Amino acid sequence: MNYILFDGTVRNALLPFTYTRPVADIRVGILTIREKWEKYLGNTTTTITEEYLAEKYPMVELEENVLINASFLPNPNLVDIISNLKENEAVFYEEEVIAFYTKDTQEEVKFDSYKAIEFKEDVLRIEHPWDIFSKNGAALKADFELLTEGRKSAPISKTNTVMHPEHIFLEDGATVECSILNATDGPIYIGKDAEVMEGSIIRGGFALGAHAIVKLGAKIYGPTTIGPHSRVGGEVNNVVFFAYSNKGHDGFLGNAVLGEWCNIGADTNNSNLKNNYDQVRLWNYETEGFAKTGLQFCGLMMGDHSKCGINTMFNTGTVVGVSANIFGSGFPRNFVPSYSWGGASGFSTYLPKKAFETAKVMMARRGQEFDEKEAAILTHIFEETKKWRKD
Repeated sequence: MNYILFDGTVRNALLPFTYTRPVADIRVGILTIREKWEKYLGNTTTTITEEYLAEKYPMVELEENVLINASFLPNPNLVDIISNLKENEAVFYEEEVIAFYTKDTQEEVKFDSYKAIEFKEDVLRIEHPWDIFSKNGAALKADFELLTEGRKSAPISKTNTVMHPEHIFLEDGATVECSILNATDGPIYIGKDAEVMEGSIIRGGFALGAHAIVKLGAKIYGPTTIGPHSRVGGEVNNVVFFAYSNKGHDGFLGNAVLGEWCNIGADTNNSNLKNNYDQVRLWNYETEGFAKTGLQFCGLMMGDHSKCGINTMFNTGTVVGVSANIFGSGFPRNFVPSYSWGGASGFSTYLPKKAFETAKVMMARRGQEFDEKEAAILTHIFEETKKWRKD
């Protein structure tokens, strides 16, 4: 069967992270949503997404297809139902379609003519940016079980202090020395060729992606995910790094999400709790206003290719778009539009030419190429987000 992941109704609600990727390529837990579905289904997937993303994330349609709403995370029972879908059948969760069968000859899909299969069990769904960190613990535990079932961890060095080693898994090539690993409250997963440097204190749930690094003396509270090729130091609490992003020095980051190719300057801190303990509001791209999150703890949401200088201070519930560059003293505003250059004293437009020069250098350091596809996507985002920038 050919499986196609589609963005569904939540794509715009998940900005700025879906500016640069389909919903399927959001990381939550250990894996991206796409990687989860592919692991469960035993098949590769393609994507239906925004037109400007289609060249990088193409869609392949065959004679028979099952389309899956990528905002839903797989679990064994849901996957069993979806993998057995037949013609004119669809799976629903409440009013939202999770998956449906279609043929390439169908001109349109009319669910009124479909047999509706209602999925009544609990299912994880990513609908808002803050879901990525707030649901990370449950997603991380599920991924840990999926990835480690029937496998044996690489040996854990005796130089470490370890609690609940049965819930700790090291892939081949992983290095952890002279650190404290506490898996009492959640599993700890260390990916292939990843490294935890000496003196680090890690409380699970925790996932460190392939080739990622935890710097000397880091203090990490779970549930936290550090994506592949990322580097993290200082104090981190319930944060998700997608991949290729860095927080290499001291400073606090809590209840936050960072996309790819972000860099957090030394001694940068974000507030994750308001002084009056009130509910945090977060910028909503759909309503162009600040929306209630229902959360007391919510820190920084930072889109791909954004960076901040040393000693940057982020207020509770700050949203930073794509390719922003923030620096200077004081607190920048709670919504920093894409391609903004500046800080608390004001912003100007960060021109794509300059932003691309930085992206090329940063990506080259990780052996990745800033190609025409990436440039085209980022150029589109620059144009799409003009209305929020004020020079």
